[in-house]
Amino acid sequence: MTDTDAAEKSLLSDIETNGAYWGIISNAGITRDAPLPAMEKNDWFDVISTNLNSFYNVIKPCIMPMIHLRDGGRIVTISSISGVAGNRGQTNYSASKGGIIAASKALALELGKRGITVNSVAPGLIETRMLNQEIIDNAMGMIPLKRIGKPEDVAATVAFLCSEGAGYITRQVINVNGGMC
Repeated sequence: MTDTDAAEKSLLSDIETNGAYWGIISNAGITRDAPLPAMEKNDWFDVISTNLNSFYNVIKPCIMPMIHLRDGGRIVTISSISGVAGNRGQTNYSASKGGIIAASKALALELGKRGITVNSVAPGLIETRMLNQEIIDNAMGMIPLKRIGKPEDVAATVAFLCSEGAGYITRQVINVNGGMC
């Protein structure tokens, strides 16, 4: 995801073999949490490079082939509640995921006239390897549904945004967070 040339080569090779994509999901994400005054330089740049630059590295090579289909299409990016509201100790992660939201909204404006929708999904706490018990304990009081989300909760939202039924939804951020914010 961080190697622009390798991503482009791989994606264009797949498009040449299998045809242009009608749907694209951009879902890269790593964390390197620390308060900004204590954050190592590499932790800032690694998170930005993986999380934000992957938007360009994955979506850019696919756009013109998608446009040439002349059949609309769907692009869904995965942001985070941290990109919507910020989060203590995650300045780098929040910046990268907020950038995903802004880039998605701008791209929606660029591609709307082609019938291509672009939306972002912003998960809250989801049962993944990124969670630990301390995070869960600290956040549970802020979740009105009083549970951690499941990957299936996010997947169902992404599937809907990729469906024909979501053809009039674009430039939106869909929060999947149990009512957290």
